[in-house]
Amino acid sequence: MSVATIVLVACDDADPSAPPAGSEAVSFTTADGVEIDGRLFGDPGSSAGVVLAHMQPADQTSWYGFAETLADEGYRALTFNFRGYCPGGEAGCSGGETDQAQLWQDVEAAAGFLRSKGVPRIGVIGASMGGTAALVAASQPGSRIGSAATLSAPMSIGALTVTPEQLSSTGAAKLFVAGNGDAVAAEAAQQLYDLSIPPKRVEIFPSEDHGTDLLEGNQGPNVRQLLLRWLAQFLPEAPAGDESSS
Repeated sequence: MSVATIVLVACDDADPSAPPAGSEAVSFTTADGVEIDGRLFGDPGSSAGVVLAHMQPADQTSWYGFAETLADEGYRALTFNFRGYCPGGEAGCSGGETDQAQLWQDVEAAAGFLRSKGVPRIGVIGASMGGTAALVAASQPGSRIGSAATLSAPMSIGALTVTPEQLSSTGAAKLFVAGNGDAVAAEAAQQLYDLSIPPKRVEIFPSEDHGTDLLEGNQGPNVRQLLLRWLAQFLPEAPAGDESSS
């Protein structure tokens, strides 16, 4: 009985947001001078990398589990806290004020940081607010983001908006995912799909989960497999240093 009690207490004390073994704390600076804290996963020799952008009011820890999955699949993965998000401790603390209109710059800087680490081909996956920011970043002139996937992303949240003009000019492969029980998000996913140019796909799962909760809910295995298949199609493995698909 006493042994069982000790085990239960140990489990209760475990910190689910603790940084996974093998990952490393990193920081980088946006074009407008904001210091962003993040965490880097995976083999330094990976030729393809994925930026993971969190939803509101979460932080980078919401992506840790899937970042480990991506690392196991051979990708370099980067989680980060948006500007003004400061969970603290080992979870990191980004500088600046919470300014939704500028969040796309954080995504852009994260992609640039991965490239500075020798990763030539970049994809982005964003949850809710992070998905909107990912789409805006991918639409910027000269963007080298090759794939943008979203989980429950709206077209607009606060001062952050992805416009029809941006969607219709973004050449990155685009995947829009939502749950049918999250009606507003499902409608937004279809709208984003309709306004985008190929390559594109929309997938509505039988779920009420939102954002990164889709990765852990009743459709979690299916959502994770869809994202991995999407990346394998549009961000396939290539020899390190090969920038032909960047």
